[in-house]
Amino acid sequence: MFRLTLLALPLLAACASIPPSETAQLPRDAVQGAGDPTRSAVFTTNSIFAQAHPAMGDPAEAARAIAQMEFLAVDLPRNNNLSSPSATLVPELVAARREWRRVLDIAPEAPAQPVINALFAASRALDAGQPTAAAAALPNDIFRKGGTATLAQLSSLPRLPNTAVAAATAQQSLQRFSSGPFAL
Repeated sequence: MFRLTLLALPLLAACASIPPSETAQLPRDAVQGAGDPTRSAVFTTNSIFAQAHPAMGDPAEAARAIAQMEFLAVDLPRNNNLSSPSATLVPELVAARREWRRVLDIAPEAPAQPVINALFAASRALDAGQPTAAAAALPNDIFRKGGTATLAQLSSLPRLPNTAVAAATAQQSLQRFSSGPFAL
């Protein structure tokens, strides 16, 4: 028994060094009413990224859409409410996340939650007519071009094909779940 315990110690140490999977939440004001944040984010992002030029000229809307996609990239792979998600959903979300992070020059190693928080803070400031506060809400250690340049990029967000595909697949997976025999 003692030998078995000694042999198991390296395995236990290896398990302890595995980082926990990333989690994220949307802020309370991301969904109006008593809606489900994941469901709301899926339908909103699919609607926005299906367009030829998503949120063109509206950096606040673009910031919210990217924040919602950032949330979905973390939430959907672990979401137990999707009974039969598409087999391509997770790889599509990974490719999409690389795409929008590259376009906005978001630090690749930045955790999702600070990205989400900053983008929502910037969108709130823009909605309040405070572009200087919006730029300040986007820290340089995460948004490496700086707040002002990131806002300019959000104002003219290019078509993000990988993001559009991931958003569409997420909606299809959600609809597949919602259309079962117990759907409301």
